[in-house]
Amino acid sequence: MTDLEPRPVEGVVPHDPNAVLSPAALDRLDRSVPDNTKTAYRRQARDFIAWCEERGRDTLPASAQTLADYVSHLCDQDKAPSTIEQAIATIRVAHREAGHDGQPDTRAALRILKTHKRDRAEVGKRKRQSAPVTLDPLRKMIDATDPATLTGQRDRVLLVIGFAMMARRSELAALHISDLTFTDDGITVLIRKSKTDQGADGAEVNIPHGVHPDTDPIRVARAWLASLAERGTTEGPLLRRINRWGQLQPGGMSGWSINERVKHLAKAAGLPNADAFTAHGIRAGGPTEAAKAGQPVAFIADHGRWSKTSPQVMEYIRTVDKWRDNPMRGIGL
Repeated sequence: MTDLEPRPVEGVVPHDPNAVLSPAALDRLDRSVPDNTKTAYRRQARDFIAWCEERGRDTLPASAQTLADYVSHLCDQDKAPSTIEQAIATIRVAHREAGHDGQPDTRAALRILKTHKRDRAEVGKRKRQSAPVTLDPLRKMIDATDPATLTGQRDRVLLVIGFAMMARRSELAALHISDLTFTDDGITVLIRKSKTDQGADGAEVNIPHGVHPDTDPIRVARAWLASLAERGTTEGPLLRRINRWGQLQPGGMSGWSINERVKHLAKAAGLPNADAFTAHGIRAGGPTEAAKAGQPVAFIADHGRWSKTSPQVMEYIRTVDKWRDNPMRGIGL
């Protein structure tokens, strides 16, 4: 439910019993939307409401002119196109859930957004992408950790397991100790739910042994689990919170804290353009290196839980192919 939706009045019984949802149904509907999505939608809704109130415009239903003018306002603030697209989606969802099907008319708003994208391109602004954490920066970030400390061991698991399973930060944050099963071939990681797993069927990712001790997923994971067990922790979140004194804390890391940790490690490693590295770079590094090694696209997509026709995974592959299959290579320049 967004802040644009009308709220029911307590004590008033709807005239139509067919329009009533049970508390259990309402709860499941609410939980069907990820928390970070709900937070983003609420923020977008609040901003739109405030803008409309300042100008005496209606929020529900909003006219096509109101939406177009609001989008233009966001363009004036030089908001990223993705942020503006999210704002439009938020307003459309609020209208649909309030019963205003087909409203608002987004055609003018989308044309303004298209102009905004072109204007940004003309001044050299492009979609910001997280730098992939490929093997070289991964090893430098590993070298920046101290394996003799809890924090260092935890960070190594974050980096190596995240890289090897091509993990989203939300997937890493959701991992529990019991989700790791060690076999003769390596580790099988159970992902209970993920962004693209709409049916919550779960998925298993097989991670083989590595060849370097510091980046061998099995060795790194076993060292971390042994340290946790020594402190009486054998269940619960895999990636644990650790305070500034290196002491284990209750609860696991959030997706946000994982992202901040990757940024910190990139800076600690002295990586060039360190600000470009985020948790998404961990996910992007695996397919990039796999493509360099000549692994089939279908294998990469399956391992990273992408659709085999995903434009995202193909973007990683094309980046590698542009260098490997460059028409200027070997022509004698």
